[in-house]
Amino acid sequence: MKKLLILAAAASLAATMANAQSTVTTTTGSAGTTVQIEPESRTRIHSYVTEHKLRPIASQEKIVVGGRVPADVELAAVPPDWGPSLTRYRYVYSGDRIMLVDPGTRTVVQEVE
Repeated sequence: MKKLLILAAAASLAATMANAQSTVTTTTGSAGTTVQIEPESRTRIHSYVTEHKLRPIASQEKIVVGGRVPADVELAAVPPDWGPSLTRYRYVYSGDRIMLVDPGTRTVVQEVE
């Protein structure tokens, strides 16, 4: 009986882990904003940067999640093909990192990894 319970628990755990690998990634930035980016969208975003040969911006300050983008840094509009949930944001490409920015506060809400 114990073996059956252990086997059932192990099977349940394995199923949960397999399911977790295919779910949508959700990140909460320190600004309190929740951003959901599906893996396919992440691939599309990285392809966009590569195909358009974007050059990283130069900034005196390090741009990090939760921090504010300096006023002298131009924010780019998010292309519609990145997904409708992201078009309200802007982005900045800095140091080989793509950062989603809330344009109202200029706060970085997520790094697209």
